Parts: sequence; structure tokens; C-alpha cells
Amino acid sequence: KSGLDPGGAWHAWGMACLKAGNLSSAREKFNRCLKPPMDLNQLNHGSRLVQDVIQYLESTVKPILIADDDYFATLRELEAMLRTRSLSLEMMCEGKIQHNSYYQECLFYLHSYGTNLAIISFYMRHDCMREALLHLLNKESPSEVFIEGIFIPSYESGKLHMLENLLETIDPGLESWGVYLIAACKYLQRKNYYHILYELQQFMKDHVRAAMTCIRFFTHGAKSYTELGGKQMWLLKIKDHLKVYLQEVSRGSGRKKMAFTFRKKMSATDVSRHINTVDLQMEVTKFLHRCESSGTSQMTGSSLPTLFGNNNMKMDVACKVILEGKNIEEGFGIAFRVLQDFQLEATEVYSKVAKQLVKQQKYSEIRQLLKCVNESGVAAKNDGDNIILNCLNEFKNIPAEDLDNLIQDMDSDENKIQAYVMCNKLRSAYLVSVRQEKTRAVQLVQHVRQLAENSGDDVVKAICAQWL
Repeated sequence: KSGLDPGGAWHAWGMACLKAGNLSSAREKFNRCLKPPMDLNQLNHGSRLVQDVIQYLESTVKPILIADDDYFATLRELEAMLRTRSLSLEMMCEGKIQHNSYYQECLFYLHSYGTNLAIISFYMRHDCMREALLHLLNKESPSEVFIEGIFIPSYESGKLHMLENLLETIDPGLESWGVYLIAACKYLQRKNYYHILYELQQFMKDHVRAAMTCIRFFTHGAKSYTELGGKQMWLLKIKDHLKVYLQEVSRGSGRKKMAFTFRKKMSATDVSRHINTVDLQMEVTKFLHRCESSGTSQMTGSSLPTLFGNNNMKMDVACKVILEGKNIEEGFGIAFRVLQDFQLEATEVYSKVAKQLVKQQKYSEIRQLLKCVNESGVAAKNDGDNIILNCLNEFKNIPAEDLDNLIQDMDSDENKIQAYVMCNKLRSAYLVSVRQEKTRAVQLVQHVRQLAENSGDDVVKAICAQWL
């Protein structure tokens, strides 16, 4: 008469029937107020009213279960428990869920009015992981339901291995689980749970991604190459994963193509290149670790460069190796291989090193660097000159004697003149200019005279005028 919603009354009546143990009457009353969810895959446990019903039924059944387990366990169940853990759980599931009217009642309400997540969570609460997984597959639920309902509860309760065993039992090739496993990996990466991620990738036999996780273990948080020296086992693991992947690829190419859609693929050439990078990183690590231990290490950067970074970081590695040895020659060979293997801009690296040496006032080592560059066999004609010019561009206050030595080491007279002009040594620039072929000499001397006039150097201006 008053037009109020009768749902609350039906729900209260249904709960009263449940408490009185009249299960069939309760079903009839609840049928009038409970509705199935619009979307079975929504990430919640359905309406509050359904949750209340399930909660009551579960709380009622627990005391009976304890008595059941203690006094009425059948021989069949005891034998099963002595076998493997997952088998015993399946037996218990059958025992609990099939032969207990209260559990059957829970399943009736969940299947009629609950979400897939609610059903899966119910199975998981009662150690029926297999049923939870089969329900997930049959309903083709999205990966979020797998993560919320099965994956998180499994690793939080230390049952990840059990989950892995069941996944493999249901589908030995794991193909039907591919979408779910990739989603679980992404979830773990977002959460920074890299150890669980690595464990899962190994189970998936996803060797390329497992190798990438090992790279993170090797590089993450290290502040020095001494620390990286202690983490070299991760480099060996990267190599192992990549080698196993190569073997699988070569085995697979002989047979018909295998599906393995969810495992990361990579061409054999790329894998070989990565193995080469790991070998080179091992060499760099041993070398720099030794330098740091013997105290010859000079550089302290904010981040530690490795060969697993971008090209700029690889160039930093090459610089570090050249600068941290006892002398330039000691690390040059390794640095040269880094430059060659990754096809890096060598002149840029050498110029960076030279500038660092100027800062450290090691002028004789710049000459040693130029010697190594020239002897490397791949330097272009003007590489050495360009390295010196790049240095002079930034540093005007190199002591006169060292400056003269560096400029004398240059190959091209044109570059020497440019260097003298940059350092405002106009007299020296004039002396080199007059040695050139006549027409070129006239142009150069005119240029020097102009510069002398601009800077108010009357002496050099007069000499130039007289020669002209």
C-alpha cells in the first residue's frame, strides 16, 4: 500500500529461512529480491545482498567441517592426502563441495546471482584452485579476473608453484593460459615484484624476457663497478637463457612451426648480438672492477653506465674504460671494441676523453690517446686534429709548452693555423701561414693581419703587412 520496495523484506525473510535450515524455502524468497549482475566479468563480488548470503552459509558450515575432517574422513581421502598436495586438494574439494549441502547452496547462489570473480574467489578460499582455473577458462573471463581472483591470492599465500603445476596439468603447452600469463607478468612489472616475475618467466620458458629481467637484476641500484663485479652471475644467467632460446629456435625450425604465441620472439642474429654484448660487458666489468679495486679509478658519475643502455650510455662506457686504466693504452683495446661492435661515433668519444684529460691536466696522455687513435687503423685523416681542435674550443688556458706540443702533433697545417688562431697565438699562426703555397699563403696572412688589427696586436699586424 505504501509503495515501498519489498526487496528488503524478501531478503530478511530469506535469511530467516536460511537460519532455520529451510534451504529450499530460502531459495524461493531470495529469487524475488536477488538479480544476476549485468556484467559477469565485473571486478567485484556482486551485490551486497548475495555476499551476505554466502558469508552466512560459509560461517554456518565451518564447525561441521571440523567435525567432518576429524572424525569422518574416509580412507580414500586419507590416502589421497598422503599423495601429492594438489591431488589431495582436488579430493578435498570434491569432499567438501559435492557432499556438503551448504557448499552446494553457496554455489547455487554464486552461479545464479554472483560474478565470475565471486565464484573463482569462493573456489580459491576453499582450496579448489583447479575448479577456479577451469571456471576461468570455460567462461573466457578477462585477465583482470585471473589476476584478482587467482594469481594474487596464489603468490600471497605461497602457492605459486601449485598454480604453475595446475596450469601445466590442464594445458601442458600453456597456450590457453598465454593471455593470462602475459597479464600477470605486466602486473608484476608494474608492482616492481621482479623476483616473482623472473620465477614466472622461467616457468613460461619465456627465455628472452627472462634474460631481460636478469639485465635489470645486474644493473639496478649498482653505484660502482665494484658492486657490478659481485653481480656477474646475472650476466652468466642472461647468456644461459639466450643460448637455450637459440637451441629451441634451431630445433623448432626443423619441425613445423610451433605456436608459442605468448613467448617473446627474436631473430637468431639478434640473439647472437646480445650474447656478444654480454661477453663484452663481462670484460668491461672485470676491467673496471680491477681499476676501482687498485684505486686508479678517477670518474664518479651520477649513474653507472653499462652496455645495456642506449648509444649515449655505451659511449660513456667507452670513455670510462679509456680513462680509468693505469694509462690510456691499457683500456683502449676494450673501448675500441665497444665502438666497433655498436658502430658508435668514435671521434665524439675520443674528444670527450681528451676534454676530461685536459680537466685533469694530463696533457701527455692526450698525445698517447692520439697515438692510439692513429694506430687503430680506422681513423680518418683528420680525426686526431679534430680531437685537439675540440679540446681547444673549450679550454683556452692550457700551459704554453703543452699547448705547443699538442698543436705541433697536428697533421694539417691548415688545422695548426686554426688552432693557433683559436688560442690567440697570431705570431705562430703567421709563421705556419707563410710556409704555404703562394696564393694560399697570401689569403692566410691577410686573414691573420685582419685578426691582429681587430685585437690590437700591432707587432703581428706590421709583420704581416711587411710580408704581403
